[in-house]
Amino acid sequence: MNQEYEALKLKNQLCFPLYAASREVIKQYRPYLDALNLTYTQYIAMMVFWEEQKINVKALGKKLFLDSGTLTPVLKSLEAKGLIRRFRCAEDERVLIADRNHHMTME
Repeated sequence: MNQEYEALKLKNQLCFPLYAASREVIKQYRPYLDALNLTYTQYIAMMVFWEEQKINVKALGKKLFLDSGTLTPVLKSLEAKGLIRRFRCAEDERVLIADRNHHMTME
């Protein structure tokens, strides 16, 4: 292979070891998350709700580095499980708020 393409090999890509490490970390969480019936993305969203109770959905996306196309299905799933609820802000109906159900605690 030409020298200029050497940098393009998978073994020379910085992103690949980061990707692999991320997958390994998430794999370690899997038994615990399976017991909670949560995906890792749902889990990190719930961590925010356990800390903050209520948050603007746009701010939640920024905090988790998730775009709305990824975050919306996560929130819909958590809502279907009865863990959170979503509602429009009374002061500005363009703003979507999510909060955890009151029976959820960090204990």
